[in-house]
Amino acid sequence: MHVFIAGANGQIGQHLLREMADSDHEARAMIRHLDQGPELQQMGATETVLGDLEQDCSEAMKGCDAVIFAAGSGPHTGPDKTIDVDQDGAIRLIDTARAMGIKRFIMVSSMHAEEPEKGPEKLRHYLQAKHNADEHLKNSGLNYTIVRPGQLTNDEGSGKVAVNARLEGFGKIPRQDVARVLLAVLESDTTTNRVFDVVSGDTPVPEALAKL
Repeated sequence: MHVFIAGANGQIGQHLLREMADSDHEARAMIRHLDQGPELQQMGATETVLGDLEQDCSEAMKGCDAVIFAAGSGPHTGPDKTIDVDQDGAIRLIDTARAMGIKRFIMVSSMHAEEPEKGPEKLRHYLQAKHNADEHLKNSGLNYTIVRPGQLTNDEGSGKVAVNARLEGFGKIPRQDVARVLLAVLESDTTTNRVFDVVSGDTPVPEALAKL
């Protein structure tokens, strides 16, 4: 499968490229600057292409079979940039994928995005942007999966997680394990049109997804 990755230069995106390097899939990494290309190709990108989530990405997405949205302004970014990237950028990419006939779309969201008003006050603008993008994807008609990780860490991944449509609290998960989940979702038949939380746990990623 030829996979378009938005946010390939981010921390989850870079882990994803490394995971995909040993898969049968081809990763097309979208970059904003040409000098980012060689490093991402060393990590595992089959190719890199210039693009900007705040602009039309249709040219960059040509020929792809699936989209993974791993981009994000981050929860500490001001509301304006969060809306530009996490909400409007995601929505624009969803609409472009649908218009181009790309049927598979995998979204990295956040735990508690289903109820942003109940999140910590400093995160509510971020969770609301994620919520709006998630809802747009669910109503898009695309074959979607929305992955909602807990608090992201830079610890080495264990390859073991806990997943459910709704998990209590706000657990943690290494970014490397989020990337492993994204790749497994791409290859799974049990995640079609599903939304689930994911944190570190005791179950290997493929087995955890198979139980959804």
